[in-house]
Amino acid sequence: MRETIILIEDEKLMRVTLDDALKSAGYEVISFETGTEALSFLRDNSFDVLVTDVRLPDIDGIDILRQITRTNEAQIIVMTAFGTIKDAVEAMRLGAFDYITKPFSLDEFLLLIERALDVRRLKDENIRLKKDLNRCYCFPNIIGESQEMKRVFSLVEKVAESDSTVLILGESGTGKELIATTIHYQSTRKDKPLIKINCAALPEGLIESELFGHEKGAFTGAIKRKPGRFELANGGTIFLDEIGDIPLSTQAKILRVIQERQFERVGGTETLNVDVRIIAATNKNLEGEVRKGNFREDLYYRLNVIPITLPPLRERKEDIPYLIDFFLSKCANKFSRNISFSKDAIDALLAYDYPGNIRELENIVERCVTLSTSDTIQKDDLPPFIVKKTDNKYFSLSDIAAEAEKEHIIRMLKTTKGNKTRAAEMLGISRKTLWEKMNAYRID
Repeated sequence: MRETIILIEDEKLMRVTLDDALKSAGYEVISFETGTEALSFLRDNSFDVLVTDVRLPDIDGIDILRQITRTNEAQIIVMTAFGTIKDAVEAMRLGAFDYITKPFSLDEFLLLIERALDVRRLKDENIRLKKDLNRCYCFPNIIGESQEMKRVFSLVEKVAESDSTVLILGESGTGKELIATTIHYQSTRKDKPLIKINCAALPEGLIESELFGHEKGAFTGAIKRKPGRFELANGGTIFLDEIGDIPLSTQAKILRVIQERQFERVGGTETLNVDVRIIAATNKNLEGEVRKGNFREDLYYRLNVIPITLPPLRERKEDIPYLIDFFLSKCANKFSRNISFSKDAIDALLAYDYPGNIRELENIVERCVTLSTSDTIQKDDLPPFIVKKTDNKYFSLSDIAAEAEKEHIIRMLKTTKGNKTRAAEMLGISRKTLWEKMNAYRID
């Protein structure tokens, strides 16, 4: 859905010019000539950014600002042809996002709109996360009764109170992102942004722009200034998932942010200061990557202030029944069906090793519920690779290798969020070979 900009400007040429520029930039634009007409619309409709002139023929733009800020969370930009300090100070005091003085360039205007929308998006995300806080990110909703998970919970509770850098280690699918989110929402930064970035999913040429932002003209396609994730996380927490996949050139810049809390946007010269807590995660052995020369030793020690290692599911099998119940409950809400597993099916699920960990178990439960024709899922209803594994039947080395290859391909595709080019690079094969293997293994 396109974001909606409300424009109030009584001068026709200016109104039409700004309206056209905003629509060309891809926004939904609703323009008004008078404040009265605009207020009538605004009381019953939602919007993202309001741009209003200060001097209007019927209602002063400052009066519009007073009325709108009482009931709406949208960002408001005030235009003034007079450039008086009084107008600007009053607008900002009443809650305006910013002001712009006429005459101004369209590039300057569109950049201000984008900045306002960045703030609006961030606020909307924080509102959503706060609503989900008690439901999703408290300890009772991280499933685990095993001693291994109790140790993790104890450590998370302690580190959440500090601002120390945390490094979360564990195989893919063990819940690293959920632990990072829990740390943030149990910390003193819980009312500030939590910004997440999957370092493995970004092309090498774009990762610095994503992390640090860029200035207009910094590279081909950089048509306007863009704030980076560190900038957006100011005051809160940044979660760097798959930190082990960041190229060496970028590692040096992340090290500087950790040490000095400073950076420059790509193509910029202005040094920006940030107050941000860093939580990183990886499924790689970073000590081994350091020995291979793939990861900076100084960055490793800076990140490894408080390590939290999440055990794979095969090492905490006593948690599997609780996880199954949790996922069945989710499926009951999703599909409006109450389904259970038979004892034989549970025993088979307990005997499986889950190379994809918790994420794989959740997928298996959802698959069984989706395909089930009765209220009880039997052992024979489970995926064949689980039944075959737990029946201890003879199967060849090539069968084992094929199953392992299939699971590894699935993990890489999940890591790259379906980016087949990136997955092929990580697997060390061509994109064509990956496509052929996906067809052979019937991977969607």
